[in-house]
Amino acid sequence: MGVLDHTSRRFNTFLHIKTRIYRKFSYDYTQTRVLSTNYSNNAPILPVLIVGAGPVGLVLSVLLTKLGIKCAVVERSNEFSKHPQAHFINNRSMEIFRKLDGLAEEIQRSQPPVELWRKFIYCTSLTGSVIGSVDHMQSQDFDQIVSPVSVAHFSQYKLNALLIKHLEAIGFTIRNEGLNHRHLAEREILMGHTCTSVEPTDNFINVTTSSVTEGNHIENQIPCRFLVGADGAGSTVRNLVGIELRGEKDIQKLVSVHFLSRELGRYLMYEKPGMLFFIFNPGAIGVLVAHDLKQGEFILQMPFYPPQQMFEDFTSETCKKLIFKLVGHELADINVVDIKPWVMHAEVAEKYLACDNRIILAGDAAHRFPPAGGFGMNTGIQDAHNLAWKLAAVIKGIAPMSILPTYEMERRPIALFNTDLSIQNFQAAMAVPAALGLDPATANSVHQVINNTVGSILPSTVQKTLLDGIFSLGRAQLSDFVLNENNPLGSSRLAKVRRIFEEGKSLQLQFPAEDLGFRYREGALVPEIDSEGAPIKPEPPMGRRREYIPSADPGSRLPHMNVRVLSEVKKEVIISTLDLISRDKVEFLLIIAPIDSSYRLAHVVLKVANEHNILVKVCVMWPNGLVNEDARTKTSLAPWENYVDVVEVRQPSNSSSWWDICKMTHRGAILVRPDDHIAWRVKSAVVGDVTVEMKKVFSAILGLL
Repeated sequence: MGVLDHTSRRFNTFLHIKTRIYRKFSYDYTQTRVLSTNYSNNAPILPVLIVGAGPVGLVLSVLLTKLGIKCAVVERSNEFSKHPQAHFINNRSMEIFRKLDGLAEEIQRSQPPVELWRKFIYCTSLTGSVIGSVDHMQSQDFDQIVSPVSVAHFSQYKLNALLIKHLEAIGFTIRNEGLNHRHLAEREILMGHTCTSVEPTDNFINVTTSSVTEGNHIENQIPCRFLVGADGAGSTVRNLVGIELRGEKDIQKLVSVHFLSRELGRYLMYEKPGMLFFIFNPGAIGVLVAHDLKQGEFILQMPFYPPQQMFEDFTSETCKKLIFKLVGHELADINVVDIKPWVMHAEVAEKYLACDNRIILAGDAAHRFPPAGGFGMNTGIQDAHNLAWKLAAVIKGIAPMSILPTYEMERRPIALFNTDLSIQNFQAAMAVPAALGLDPATANSVHQVINNTVGSILPSTVQKTLLDGIFSLGRAQLSDFVLNENNPLGSSRLAKVRRIFEEGKSLQLQFPAEDLGFRYREGALVPEIDSEGAPIKPEPPMGRRREYIPSADPGSRLPHMNVRVLSEVKKEVIISTLDLISRDKVEFLLIIAPIDSSYRLAHVVLKVANEHNILVKVCVMWPNGLVNEDARTKTSLAPWENYVDVVEVRQPSNSSSWWDICKMTHRGAILVRPDDHIAWRVKSAVVGDVTVEMKKVFSAILGLL
């Protein structure tokens, strides 16, 4: 019996019994045969199986393992990609990386110096005249007032390598061979294994993977309690469970050319250092991403318009010629490493969970954004951070399964918001070429007209010639004859471009208000409502840089402030408030001031939490210069011992107290979740029975009955 017949019969039987629909991919096995199927009814059930060994899957693996949850990863590729892909790591993701045993510090040491990537440069060629530039870094981006760490510019494949190094340090093994009649063990990353089916049962998800060894097709079946699809924009897991994407498809088709040239890197490093180069000339148009000027590593992005222009037309030699046009001369040491097509989408999955919340999507499997602003990888990393503690809480028996839908409740609105923001930023990126007389919308319209009118009449070669001719005429507006200050038309267009830069209406790199200030409105928290009893709505995205304003509103990320830890050890230890949250336990943090009413509240919180097997640590925030040295906390919280005393460390440029930063008085209290987000806060004393109130709080957060 063939593999597909066997699978189809199993599918129909399962559909009859479980009345569920799941999809199966068909694979071409004409060159292979089924050697064996590795399956045992007695196979141990893996708590979490992650499909996809990109940044999101690897980060989730680290986070779960640090929380004591057994997990493993399967990856369809035989090796990790060296295509640079994403490269901008925003502030919030870097804060998460600070919790992964020095990963943020490694990234900062390994990334190019910020002076080499802080600008976007617009030019007629890389060696020609500069139309304008935008510096995306401001002084507050380095002063660590609002965050203990800064943004980074670091290629995705290099990030993957660091994550693998960290996973190996905590016991993970990378395997490129089949399972050979053994079970997949925890802390394994299994390469070259494609997920081909998922079958939910009453007790577990049975995942079938396929691999090819020496021409033989081998199937393995892996039972797991939870399956996380972190397998990218074309997610197999998402398709197998029938989850649809909603949004705008096929915004633009592009070719991505990965090439190396130390010659070009040296030139740009000394003459025009930058991260992105927008190049407009009569010969070609493209966006160059400088992943590392010192290493001379670049990605060139160029739009193409099928069927008149096909991906196959972009051979290595063709790409070299286009690169030379964009550079302004030939490069002696150019090495085209890889050429890939990709399609820009702006879509979010209709739901993030399936099969009774046991199959979960994360990262690009759940959302696909335009690359403008670098939200894709960063949103996925933050998905993993949100999901990890909730999965751990369920598996450890701290919270019921009902907490898992809060992952979708919290993360999907963020993805929708970031989709809108990415689209706005992409539209801003089109403002400069439009001002120069090259409206991309016009190019797309011309392409559609050709497809819809002469596409079925003229031969493909004639269509291609026609399209290329029209585009060449459009690019002619970029000639030195037109684009100069002495030409009235060129002068007017250059003035428009300058206004775009001056008003901040071009493509933006940083969005501090959205990066650090995103807020969950409902989910595993006690939401606040407005004066009329309605939920507080978020401000819509505006597509411009807005500065982050710290907030202690429920759902917000805990504000950062440096604090000094008080202990019997004389050595002064200064940390961030974000460091007060445990890195390896599902533990909540209660922040209070050293006053009697707050100590009494802490007593109740610790007692209620203990009754429900919930870990809570108390942080007593002492005002700057007003530390009581008589061990008051130890006396006031006895017999509880899980607490820490800290004192504010105010920076000269910011004299605000902790409670002022939080827009609260010292009579309030803040309860922080394991993912640094505020679950509940009270601005003054709790009204009514404190025990009853805190039971309601933990019930709302964790879904306790």
